[in-house]
Amino acid sequence: MAIEITGRLTQVLEIRTGMGRMGEWKNQDFILETSGQYPRQVCVSLWGDKTETLKNLVIGDQIKVMVDIESREFNGKWYTSVKAWQVEKVGGSGSNHFGEPDSLPQALPPELSDIPPAEEEFDDLPF
Repeated sequence: MAIEITGRLTQVLEIRTGMGRMGEWKNQDFILETSGQYPRQVCVSLWGDKTETLKNLVIGDQIKVMVDIESREFNGKWYTSVKAWQVEKVGGSGSNHFGEPDSLPQALPPELSDIPPAEEEFDDLPF
């Protein structure tokens, strides 16, 4: 299940490392605060080389995160993880996802004189 969450980066936790049956692993969590009338804080995990993404962000940045949410049962208890697979800084330039430089230049907004006048159209909708 892929979900997009947008919010403000409020905290970056320490990197955790370890050895598993597939070799060495590393994980880093960060806290994202959503906006709205009732803001929510979400703890999101990055795994492997994706942890490098957080080096390009600072506390307070507005970011968009694509996550997968998964729950697992262990000894009668359920555990839910929120794993990010794409992180983008919102409204900023210089990086897209996972710290890669933007490959396309940003288009400049048109000048008012460059916009052609709107053609008169008949619209019978009441709103």
